[in-house]
Amino acid sequence: MEEEGQLEAAARPPGVFSGTSGKDYRVLAAGTAQNIVGLAVFVVGTFAANILIARAFGGGGAGAVALGIVTIGTQFAFIVAAGTRFGMDMAAVRYVAIDVGAGHPGRIRPLVGKAIQIAAAISIAVGIVVYLVAGPVGRALGDAQTAGTTAAALRAAAVAIPFVALTYVWVAGSRGLKVMRHTLYVQWMAQPLLWIVLMLVFWQIDKTEAMAVWAYAGSWCLSAVAARFLWSSISGRDAREELEPGAAGALVRYGAPRAPAAHHTQGLFWIDYFVASHFIGAGYVTAEEVGVYSACVRVALAMVLFLTAVSYVFSPFVADLHARGERDRLDALFKAITRWTVAGTIPLLLLMLIVPQAILQVFGGGRFATGSGALRILVIGQAINVSVGAAGFVLIMAGRTGWDLVVYSVSAALDLTLAWLLVPRFGIEGAAAAQAITIAASNFLRLALVRRFVGIFPWDRTYARLVVPAAVCAIVMVGVHVAVADLKWYVQLVTVAVLGGIAYVPALLAFGLAPGEKVALRNGVAKLRGR
Repeated sequence: MEEEGQLEAAARPPGVFSGTSGKDYRVLAAGTAQNIVGLAVFVVGTFAANILIARAFGGGGAGAVALGIVTIGTQFAFIVAAGTRFGMDMAAVRYVAIDVGAGHPGRIRPLVGKAIQIAAAISIAVGIVVYLVAGPVGRALGDAQTAGTTAAALRAAAVAIPFVALTYVWVAGSRGLKVMRHTLYVQWMAQPLLWIVLMLVFWQIDKTEAMAVWAYAGSWCLSAVAARFLWSSISGRDAREELEPGAAGALVRYGAPRAPAAHHTQGLFWIDYFVASHFIGAGYVTAEEVGVYSACVRVALAMVLFLTAVSYVFSPFVADLHARGERDRLDALFKAITRWTVAGTIPLLLLMLIVPQAILQVFGGGRFATGSGALRILVIGQAINVSVGAAGFVLIMAGRTGWDLVVYSVSAALDLTLAWLLVPRFGIEGAAAAQAITIAASNFLRLALVRRFVGIFPWDRTYARLVVPAAVCAIVMVGVHVAVADLKWYVQLVTVAVLGGIAYVPALLAFGLAPGEKVALRNGVAKLRGR
């Protein structure tokens, strides 16, 4: 019997994960699987923090106002930190991967050290400036009642900026070594959980919106310490090599266009939010509506978390394979991970489109459900974002940071212009439309550039395999929603999500996998059975 089992196993087709050629797929799949755990914690932690803020200040309209102010502080810090790290996170991923692939692992520690010095100098200087101008900025982003509180939140945000920047650079160095777990431990898991814990502690001193942002700054401070420790633990194993002459200059040249591009990258999700905040004083929107919109944006961003995590895993492969000219291998990986990302996001997309009111009520009651229209618009934009896969990361890892800056500069200007025109007329739905249109335009432009400069494309005929699983999931979710429409919102949300997911998984396994993936799945099941 044992001999027969061995012969049967030898006769099986290898599948996409087997042998030397399947090593890349195995690493990508393993990294993606790790991300599922980390992302689950991140989503729960981030949502819990925002729900805690909204409900701690009374829920409803008061909770929406508080959430809006805290969102201004935390997202201001996050967006500014994206620019002040000066592209050193992506530089760390790219050059660490290239140095290791070229047989120079001893260079990576001094390389990341240089990147840290650059990011620290810029982010600390900008943090000081933000602290000093918090007063006038707070007045520009609020009305007479909220201006002072907003300014206090921005001062706390200024302190967070350097720690966010440095954390991203250290964990990026680990990703250059194709070690994803440090990003999971620090960025996805520890930071949001620390934020909640510190917020509860700090509120014992002073329960204010600003103190929630101080807790946010504290969480990033501790995360930076952890990221530094983890990077040190894996980067010093090889004999130190001196950097090539001009290495610091190469980092600066690579990072210079990435700095504003990274700033615009994060800004695309929040520029329209800050424009809406500005129009509170003019009476076009209320502070409550802006708070509701902050919840909508936060929920919609859950759509791209899986994409971001997969892109992090994929980035060092792009840098390494592109540097070695292995375009066909890179193209195959690009197509596979894009389809995996879309497949993993479909149930979440449908859930947000079908029961947006129930999702938003988690933040503090029926007042938040008024943002369901804005949420649906935002989700459509994010669906387009997910559909093109890691195109932005491909462009960056291929060294086309100048074109990346062009895309994001044009996109930021478009979002700002559209939001300025649409918010006074349509309120938060206008802000959502501005973001969705901008994201669509930005992604299709980036896709064209990747095809031109790198020669790869994320779509092929296997994409069509996802149509049947998506249709099955949609039909089940709509049917369940109709059946439970008269029940409590939380019953609707859980029932639609669970039954839709139960219907989607077998449909995906039956119709959504490529032939090589089906073989790999069967082989894996056979191994688990001991065959």
